[in-house]
Amino acid sequence: MAAIGALVKKVWSIHRFLVLLCTPLVLLPIIISLPPKEGKCLYVILVMAVYWCTEALPLAVTALLPITLFPFLGILPSNKVCPQYFLDTNFLFLSGLIMASAIEEWNLHRRIALKVLMLVGVQPARLILGMMLTTSFLSMWLSNTASTAMMLPIANAILKSLFGEKEASKDLNRENEENPASLQQNKLYTVPTELQFLASTEDKDLMDEKEVVIEVATDLKKEDEYKANIWKGFLISIPYAASIGGTATLTGTAPNLILLGQLKSFFPGCDVVNFGSWFVFAFPLMLLFLLLGWLWISFLYGGINLRHCRKKKSEIRMDAEDRARAVIKEDYQKLGPMKFAEQAVLFLFCLFAILLFSRDPKFIPGWASLFTPGFVSDAVTGVAIVTILFFFPSQRPSCKWWFDLKASNTENVPLLSWRRAQETVPWNIILLLGGGFAMAKGCEESGLSVWIGGHLHPLESVPPAVAVVLVTIVIALFTEFASNTATIIIFLPILAELAIRLKVNPLYLMIPGTIGCSYAFMLPVSTPPNSIAFSSGHLMVKDMARTGLLMNLMGVLLLSLAMNTWAKSIFQLGVFPAWANIHGENITSLLLDVKNVTLSSLNKI
Repeated sequence: MAAIGALVKKVWSIHRFLVLLCTPLVLLPIIISLPPKEGKCLYVILVMAVYWCTEALPLAVTALLPITLFPFLGILPSNKVCPQYFLDTNFLFLSGLIMASAIEEWNLHRRIALKVLMLVGVQPARLILGMMLTTSFLSMWLSNTASTAMMLPIANAILKSLFGEKEASKDLNRENEENPASLQQNKLYTVPTELQFLASTEDKDLMDEKEVVIEVATDLKKEDEYKANIWKGFLISIPYAASIGGTATLTGTAPNLILLGQLKSFFPGCDVVNFGSWFVFAFPLMLLFLLLGWLWISFLYGGINLRHCRKKKSEIRMDAEDRARAVIKEDYQKLGPMKFAEQAVLFLFCLFAILLFSRDPKFIPGWASLFTPGFVSDAVTGVAIVTILFFFPSQRPSCKWWFDLKASNTENVPLLSWRRAQETVPWNIILLLGGGFAMAKGCEESGLSVWIGGHLHPLESVPPAVAVVLVTIVIALFTEFASNTATIIIFLPILAELAIRLKVNPLYLMIPGTIGCSYAFMLPVSTPPNSIAFSSGHLMVKDMARTGLLMNLMGVLLLSLAMNTWAKSIFQLGVFPAWANIHGENITSLLLDVKNVTLSSLNKI
């Protein structure tokens, strides 16, 4: 096995080297076949897309390529490329990540999770619902990966209290062949073994013994299947809930912020998308999807069984649920009473959310109207709140200290230290966002977006409602094999130009594309949360594929429903906006310029 592992590593290293070396050479003809600037920009984008999809380079390193390639190829000067890596959108995301670090630092997330699980109950279906609600709530504010990593240990502890220490995912035949001592040691046996049963019924008829032994073996197999399915349902629900929950807020996942940044690049006049308006649109969608996803997972993995819903619960399962309830209660009690630091972080977190919602809610004047228009953005709010974390004391301050000259001069420990923030904030995501914004700026300045728009004529006859479904399906399938951040960076410029061609509000296509790239449920490699859950060893690829296929389908249909109902009133999707019309006029003038340049060059020939 070690030799095979070493061989695989060598093959993968050679593969990465070949991709790094061959991709730029293979794509060179693009520069020659297209107009100079557009061809060069498309060349850079395709090279980055290949590197992102194959991970030949780390994602963040690939995101830095525009800083080098755009100036060298004459697409953009460096003084226009570099600022794209630290737009106000990046600082909004950074403030969310720092707030998440403070929540993790003081275990506030664990307290919230255990409290929710205590409220929903310990029946398997209810526990799955509690897991999904808690994970999705955390994922609204923390990264999807961090939310999954936090919830899986809690899920494993509850599962072990329900079913014992034994891994429920092992082959059922192997479990049946194990000896009684090992089963008892692992606390898995919930019914008597054959030998135990025969020993206690030696005076009975032989035929009766055989019949009961068969019944015991059948019950044992059913019980093992039930355990394995519930275990799978628990583990698979957590990454799915993280992916769904991340769509509810602008800071929940990177693609949402990339949409915001690219809107500012392509359509500077668009001001309808902010933290509050996005939440009003995406939160109901998240709740609907969570509810349907919970019903599907619970039905598929035995949490909800329509045939046995009226059957009286066995004493064994009641006892297991009592143990799970005790474990949750014990873990919550270990946290002790809420500390001053937890209360302070919770207050600042609530203030963070309220100020973001109320800055510019659109339907009423927000608090930003008290300042110079256009000066205060969501990034200003986020950075202002998280700055407090670095000086606010983690211990309750005492007034006596100021008047007691003999009191010791102890150092004030803040809620969050900069060292801790450095260790926990995923800085690579900031660079990845910046790479996306730099790519969008290159598309705009080079005229590549105009060139793409000129080649979308065949799609002009597609009804907008059908276009929404097609866009979501294509992106949801693409993101199963590629990073969702890389996917949306590649597709958003195309969707913007397609919307202009269809004469519909660009948000009508760009929002479904953005949310659709978070709906990656079918493969372990689709998202980091899927990979984390799969690495536990209790799930197989076919489990994720079977469950994720319907999840993807539900996501596409619910997103289409949302875009054609309440999203229309929130984002004014029923009309072609003036800010998009100005962009369309610029495209037309640029296309005319391109035609004139082409004709003049032909006349010279």
